[in-house]
Amino acid sequence: MTVLTYALLIVLLLTSAGLIMLVLLHKGKGGGLSSMFGGGMSSMASGSSVAEKNLTRITIAVGVIWFACVVAYGLLLRSMV
Repeated sequence: MTVLTYALLIVLLLTSAGLIMLVLLHKGKGGGLSSMFGGGMSSMASGSSVAEKNLTRITIAVGVIWFACVVAYGLLLRSMV
């Protein structure tokens, strides 16, 4: 395996762990599993805070990086065969 393969694998692992943490940081919007266990009761006003909007933007950016790494890693492995 080449250095590029290892680098993509490390970035993929880091972004995967980051995505898991970022998704868990989001507050529940209601109607899902979080409201089934009482999470819907603690929802505040319908407006989103600046922190929630920034968290959403960061989650999307990390998701795009994760997707690009998956595609690049797949193409790299396919070219090795």
